[in-house]
Amino acid sequence: MNRDPAALGFGARFVTAVSTGSILNPINSSIIAVALVSIGTAFGVGAETTAWLVSALYLATAVGQPTMGKLADRFGARRVYLTGLALVGAGGLLGYAGPTLGWLVVARVVIGLGTSAAYPAAMALVRRQSERLDTSAPGSVLGALAIAGQVSMAVGPPLGGLLIAAGGWRAIFLVNLPMALVGAVFALCWLPSDSRTGTRHRASELFRALDVPGLALFATGLTCLMLFLMKLATPSWPLLALGVLALGGLLWWEHRAHTPFLDTRMLAANRPLTATYLRYAATFLVNYCFVYGWTQWLEQSTGRSSSATGVLLVPGFVVAAVASAIGSRGRRVLGPLLVGTAALAAGSASLLFLHATTPVWALVGVSVLFGIPTGLNTVGNQAAMYAQAPADQIGTAAGLMRTFMYIGAVLSAGLIGVTYRERATDAGLHLLGGIMTAVSLLLLVATVLGRSHKVARAHGRHLVGHSDRQQ
Repeated sequence: MNRDPAALGFGARFVTAVSTGSILNPINSSIIAVALVSIGTAFGVGAETTAWLVSALYLATAVGQPTMGKLADRFGARRVYLTGLALVGAGGLLGYAGPTLGWLVVARVVIGLGTSAAYPAAMALVRRQSERLDTSAPGSVLGALAIAGQVSMAVGPPLGGLLIAAGGWRAIFLVNLPMALVGAVFALCWLPSDSRTGTRHRASELFRALDVPGLALFATGLTCLMLFLMKLATPSWPLLALGVLALGGLLWWEHRAHTPFLDTRMLAANRPLTATYLRYAATFLVNYCFVYGWTQWLEQSTGRSSSATGVLLVPGFVVAAVASAIGSRGRRVLGPLLVGTAALAAGSASLLFLHATTPVWALVGVSVLFGIPTGLNTVGNQAAMYAQAPADQIGTAAGLMRTFMYIGAVLSAGLIGVTYRERATDAGLHLLGGIMTAVSLLLLVATVLGRSHKVARAHGRHLVGHSDRQQ
């Protein structure tokens, strides 16, 4: 197959290849939901124990995304992309054959690390292709990555149901093998080879290039922080203290490291990029509060089944995909963020008026309303990050943005635990909706006053080397 960059351009083959691997993380994030009960029954454990299958992937991904991104920046995005796919296949086989729940948790960690490679490596591949062709990447390319993630997130639960019906819960692990193989074939055939520059002595340079002490401090601090946020209803203050100490040590170390794992000085100087990360975390805090909190309320307060609840989420996923396609045109930043955040506030406020007897048409409307910010805010923040990040650190920057997304997701789980306590009631939903509305309004004000889109344009010209259209 022809892998010449000029022949591939930003055409369908290139877009398909970079998008295929990016679906694996969302699918594995959502597909496990329909298998937790079956796995718990098989091993004789309860929901609190099987929840580690969810947490393991989140923790591995939160740490793995910037790590894989840094490897992609340093050793080649295509190599890291293919390595990640190999890990996904290995994790799938391990989970399929796993004799104990502990083995399944390990398998989910391996899958999490493997799927962590796809998105940051894909962003680095887009950047490198843009540099090779000396042209800006079309907004549709970045939009395709966002759409692939949202569609695959929606596909996960129904696909899991079909696999369990056909081959039992172990099939949700085994399905990773053919998906990884397809992704590898597309990558080998349709992605340009990495430059040979800097590839010699990779093994001997890996420790220094990765900044293993910085990585260890980052992983320790982030893991402690996320575990603390998961249990806000019964907080573990020693865990928080350990996390703060580790992250403080990370800041101290990275300011002195020759090749830091996280360029904290760049982040401090590049305020628009830092603002994008914080905005992304706050956006997904509200989004995940809706996805997990609303669905739990539908099942426990309105008495709907899991399948009926899943159906009510489908309109939102469809609207999110459409909104991503529209918002990615021209790689705009401010417009999608303003409209998306306003819709996020409106959707959050709508939860204040829901009750157990609310008609189905109104619930569908709420799902649709939340689909708008899911699509627009994703592509808006992604376009901002692409323009604001230094060209030679785009993989690391993309991975770190995903880390902030998972911090928002984990914080949402803790917030739901605090507001719902033992059961999701109308009063608990209204309290959660009030908090979500307050966060959304603050986010909207920050978006309007921050005007980071104009600063992003200046950074984009200076760091990327060409002007990106953002309005």
